[in-house]
Amino acid sequence: MFWVTKFSGFFAAAMVMIVLSPSLQSFPPAEAIRSSHLESYLRFPSQITPTVPLNRFSFRKAPVFRNAGECTSNDRRILGKTGVCDPSLVHVAITLDVEYLRGSIAAVHSILHHSRCPESVFFHFLVSETNLETLVRSTFPQLKFKVYYFDPERVRNIISTSVRQALEQPLNYARNYLADLLEPCVSRVIYLDSDLVVVDDISKLWSTSLGSKTIGAPEYCHANFTKYFTTSFWSEPRFSGTFSSRKPCYFNTGVMVIDLKKWRRVGYTKRIEKWMDIQKTNRIYELGSLPPYLLVFAGHVAPIEHRWNQHGLGGDNVKGSCRDLHPGPVSLLHWSGSGKPWLRLDSKEPCPLDSLWAPYDLYGFSS
Repeated sequence: MFWVTKFSGFFAAAMVMIVLSPSLQSFPPAEAIRSSHLESYLRFPSQITPTVPLNRFSFRKAPVFRNAGECTSNDRRILGKTGVCDPSLVHVAITLDVEYLRGSIAAVHSILHHSRCPESVFFHFLVSETNLETLVRSTFPQLKFKVYYFDPERVRNIISTSVRQALEQPLNYARNYLADLLEPCVSRVIYLDSDLVVVDDISKLWSTSLGSKTIGAPEYCHANFTKYFTTSFWSEPRFSGTFSSRKPCYFNTGVMVIDLKKWRRVGYTKRIEKWMDIQKTNRIYELGSLPPYLLVFAGHVAPIEHRWNQHGLGGDNVKGSCRDLHPGPVSLLHWSGSGKPWLRLDSKEPCPLDSLWAPYDLYGFSS
């Protein structure tokens, strides 16, 4: 297990670089499978002209990763009848967006590198652009994954303006529809943002008990919860009253374990959409896709250790200034905020902790 305990500044970055640096391994091949869903808002436009020219990006081929001896190999089953429904799989959902593609590739690389059973990790990629599947397969030839097209029109009319334009992108809201996007046999999934790296075995997060809750996430009860909503929200009892019978805490939606079976049964997608509709006419929050989750789930979240979301490394939503890690061990580093490590590294003005992201970067510009 890879832990980062307490550190700060350049010394910390140099020290942890040695611990987290990826090594070369080798793995047997796996199969990439395209989504078979054909619902009105979930379709893969196979006959639409590709929107992402392949020559715009160039990623180095990742090293291959082989299961440890104690793992149960499912290579044969993945090609057979069970496929994505194999109960031994760990399911991880990540969006693939052109602007954040470099981060998504690094996130996948980090998960495979630190997993003891990487052949048992199945990735569900949510896309609104075509041709990204080809890029993923060329970078990770052995990867088990499936691509799902999320139609931006599904949410475009219910998205409100935010403090940062990037938060208004339709694909940010695809996580709301995982219960519909993924096969019914997938009863649990880990949702991860694209601006993070995992430095521990993902199966530990997967095995977290949710108890009776639908989602699990690290909670931050010391945060000023009131700041996530406007004055008009708190002054209107029909809105603020939603928290009257619970003790809400802030949680970051970039790292969540979701019980999809419970989500489907209760119909949480509709509840989130309801708050987004209210926002359009009443302006009850300023951020993007986070507040509706707080409105629906805050106070009803299964708490997960903070080590699984050392967030805020990208600074705030405006300045993106450098930040240090929170005290304690680290299993996941998250550059939430406006400052992204690949942009700061390219600008030659990185923050100290950006060097912890760099070893997982497989990007190479195609000239």
